[in-house]
Amino acid sequence: MTAPHAHPSPGHHPSTGPSGPGPSSASARETTEGTVYTVTGGDWDEVVAAAAKADDERIIVNMGPQHPSTHGVLRLILEIDGETVTEARCGIGYLHTGIEKNLEFRNWTQGTTFVTRMDYLTPFYNEAAYCLGVEKLLGIEDQVPDRASVIRVLLMELNRLSSHLVAIATGGMELGATTIMIYGFRDRELILDIFELITGLRMNHAYIRPGGLAQDLPPGTVDQIRAFLKTMRKNLVEYDKLATGNPIFKARLQDVGYLDLAGCMALGVTGPILRATGLPHDLRKFDPYCGYETYDFEVPTADTCDAYGRFLIRLEEMRQSLRIVEQCLERLEPGPVMVADKKIAWPAQLALGPDGLGNSLDHIKNIMGTSMEALIHHFKLVTEGFRVPPGQAYVAVESPKGELGAHVVSDGGTRPYRVHFRDPSFTNLQAVAAMCEGGQVADVIVAVASIDPVMGGVDR
Repeated sequence: MTAPHAHPSPGHHPSTGPSGPGPSSASARETTEGTVYTVTGGDWDEVVAAAAKADDERIIVNMGPQHPSTHGVLRLILEIDGETVTEARCGIGYLHTGIEKNLEFRNWTQGTTFVTRMDYLTPFYNEAAYCLGVEKLLGIEDQVPDRASVIRVLLMELNRLSSHLVAIATGGMELGATTIMIYGFRDRELILDIFELITGLRMNHAYIRPGGLAQDLPPGTVDQIRAFLKTMRKNLVEYDKLATGNPIFKARLQDVGYLDLAGCMALGVTGPILRATGLPHDLRKFDPYCGYETYDFEVPTADTCDAYGRFLIRLEEMRQSLRIVEQCLERLEPGPVMVADKKIAWPAQLALGPDGLGNSLDHIKNIMGTSMEALIHHFKLVTEGFRVPPGQAYVAVESPKGELGAHVVSDGGTRPYRVHFRDPSFTNLQAVAAMCEGGQVADVIVAVASIDPVMGGVDR
């Protein structure tokens, strides 16, 4: 792009170039070197004003997809005029994994292993939405044991805490508030330790299965969660001290990434961004699942419509999640964690071997020694899977980022015909242009951090 050449000559009318009306004027003509301005009369301010109208100073920059503050491989295409963003667009697809397509080539239970990897910061929500959809098609929603539902809620609320901690930690890091980042990841580690104790993995668990859970809670889980609750309540106060009332932090977030209720409704934006406009929309209250209607908790809102309000909401939602987790621990009654129907329940009575991986010898002896039919049935269930009646179902859960919906379609076979997810990160990214255009380049980072997108969920 060639920058405009201005030839100021106050009070002098050159022989080349036309003179305009009035005491001064600036006209343009195209040359091989770009636009050339011939200026007649007037002062320098009028020359600059005339040159600015040409818009030739605007440049296009790529922020990402490797930029540390784009929350993964998000590409932001910004048209900037100086430091002001005049146009912002999102370029996505750099993390495309084909998870939705892969689901069509695996049985219904194996699908959990794929969906848990979509939004890798909220794996239990991906699993829950998918399994609730499969259970709806099977017509077994009422047969899922109470203990399984309580453990699902317990894990989802712990997952909400870990997701919000990453949102606050990475957002702080991008603003230079590195202490918040250290605190956020420190507290998240405590939650991942609990996940590892329960499922064997820190992420990508495949623990929630159609019909219930992969296995029951191991010994010592409740004690470890209670110890975490005590520690986390104490640690949450530190975020308030560090950030909530910090004038530097507030000045950086207030009135940045503005999006009001009308904008959220037009773009389908949900989660903390929507609640920051004052609307207490939360699917746990408005369309409950897993027995959420029986839990006592509040839906925090703000009326700022900006990044600061979203930060406050995430902080308060973490406190509410601690309340729910405590209620879950009180409700944990002994019982099964998988439906009784042996044609669906897999693994049904799985007992782990001494290495914590394979089947135990007792379990194998039981299958092998009961009857040939039991062995054949177990073999078919593992290799082929169960059949799901033809039909389609949509189930939505309130993930930390907003409404996460699973549209599950069956043609009556042992594998999904189609599974499509309404991922909140994908939908919320539409708000980037509305939040960023007209603001500063530096504020783009704040706005994107307040959306908290995860590209694994966006690209799928």
